Amino acid sequence: MPVYGAIEAGGTKFNCLVGSGPDQILAEIRIPTTSPAETFGQVLQFFGEQAKTNPLAAVGVGSFGPVDLYPGSPTYGTITSTVKPGWQMTDFVGPLKAALRVPVAFDTDVNAAAYGEHKWGAARGLTQFIYMTVGTGIGVGEMCAGKLVHGLVHPEGGHMLIPHDRQQDPFPGVCHFHGDCFEGLASGPAMQARWGIPAEKLPASSPAWALEARYLALAIINQIYMLSPQRIILGGGVMEQALLFPLIQEEAQQLLNGYVRSPQITDRIEEYIVPPALGSRAGVLGALALAMDAAGPRE
Repeated sequence: MPVYGAIEAGGTKFNCLVGSGPDQILAEIRIPTTSPAETFGQVLQFFGEQAKTNPLAAVGVGSFGPVDLYPGSPTYGTITSTVKPGWQMTDFVGPLKAALRVPVAFDTDVNAAAYGEHKWGAARGLTQFIYMTVGTGIGVGEMCAGKLVHGLVHPEGGHMLIPHDRQQDPFPGVCHFHGDCFEGLASGPAMQARWGIPAEKLPASSPAWALEARYLALAIINQIYMLSPQRIILGGGVMEQALLFPLIQEEAQQLLNGYVRSPQITDRIEEYIVPPALGSRAGVLGALALAMDAAGPRE
């Protein structure tokens, strides 16, 4: 059975694994995201050691970004305008191909998570859906007509501009580029900066959760209007607070105000806005699925 490598590249850690499927994982490691040279050195050492006994057919990568996904670009496979110190314009695909000499599939971390959910999780059988991660940043992965969405670059739904009532919420936002965009108002760092403590330590009675649910619902209904997804999957560290889901579902219904007439929204909203079935492993398993595609059909 072919063996594949997978990398979920995050701003704080790289999750790497080798396996043949979600239930056939042969080895796995977490590597701190330090400098590119140090991090890639450890990644290549891991895959090099694994390849001695399990030759790789391909490697899939889901990376923090922004990234260049356009195959004809001279900087294809590069992390571009990230705020992560030392990682701007870092070539990701080149070193992997040179060292491992196998096909490398490259996408955003949220597109990879979306693909993992499509293959093995909450989006199985769907052709049009959204995966949104809410954590250190906010990212949106999209599938339309059965294909992950790319374009000029890739979707950046975390930086959409949403209504910001400065009388109700005078917080200026934390986005380095836009201040009070969606990520600037609703990411984990935004919640900590606004309320003074990390989101996971806020009590259930805190007004933080109603405000967070409203911002998330505003972003969600804009995605519903634009893309008409069959399901919306919400992952990431902030969404581990289970109390958020019913708040978001109710707020989204109120904001839509009966305009989108679909039973999934009017009658079964709890089946429409859902957590990832793969949990925190959606990203790395999605990278594995990308690798399987890059290797081509099995003989």
